[in-house]
Amino acid sequence: MKFLAKTLVFPLVAAIMPLTACTPTGGSKEPGAIPSASEVVASAAVASASPPAASTAGPTGSERAPIPGGFKRAGVEVVQDDFVVVGIVDLAPGEVALVDAGVAEDAGPVLAALSKRGLGVDAVKAIFLTHGDFDHTRGVSRFPQAQVLALDADVALVEGRAAKHPGREAKLTGIKVNRALRDGETVELGGVRFEVFAVPGHTPGSAAYIARGVLFMGDSAGTSVEGKLLPGDPQHTVDQPLNRTSLRALAERLAPRAAEIEAMVMSHTKSTERGLAPLLEFAAANKD
Repeated sequence: MKFLAKTLVFPLVAAIMPLTACTPTGGSKEPGAIPSASEVVASAAVASASPPAASTAGPTGSERAPIPGGFKRAGVEVVQDDFVVVGIVDLAPGEVALVDAGVAEDAGPVLAALSKRGLGVDAVKAIFLTHGDFDHTRGVSRFPQAQVLALDADVALVEGRAAKHPGREAKLTGIKVNRALRDGETVELGGVRFEVFAVPGHTPGSAAYIARGVLFMGDSAGTSVEGKLLPGDPQHTVDQPLNRTSLRALAERLAPRAAEIEAMVMSHTKSTERGLAPLLEFAAANKD
């Protein structure tokens, strides 16, 4: 398996990443409002001249590894959409499912990847959301025919009926979740099984999925430049202790099946092809 050689300018990632928490960028912006594209660019331009944000390091000081681009393996393609990634999982011929929908409202990076296969919008049959942050859901509207699935505890956040942080104003997103998932469910589409795991902490309804031997972690975990697994970015994680507890619990559940998992995909850092090892190592080093 070969990672694509696309290099990110890491300060730009660090500059934009705080926007995932939907922090207002101007005095007239309503609390919890999604920043416009111009605001994203303006924020990045100002912050790119500053030192990297503190959130680029984990609790132990390990620097988070920037996204190196996308990668492909049998039946799975991971596409970079600015500072986040989207998983494309092959279903039946000419059909795919997405894991998250990215930050681009026009879903440009995903559609470009599909176009290279001769596929278009209608090829996307389902979107499995790892959680309800806007940088994972903005592209949903570009695929109106796709079934949208999310863990039940995050449905209100996805749809904008609830805010991520207490005291913030909720804002409707226009997204409708067609199926609320529960921990332990298995969804089969086009002969491909998607296993659902609750990993609350980053948000109340954060989910991880296993499909085609890949464990999609969303924002519940990241990787360090040394290749170690880190918990969710503390700057944007609602409940850090719960996040760590969820990771340990997931490791315990999946340990007997470690041979089935060939890669782990993290939404904002480099993914890993060391199977389940990084998660198991994290759990062993953080027993309490």
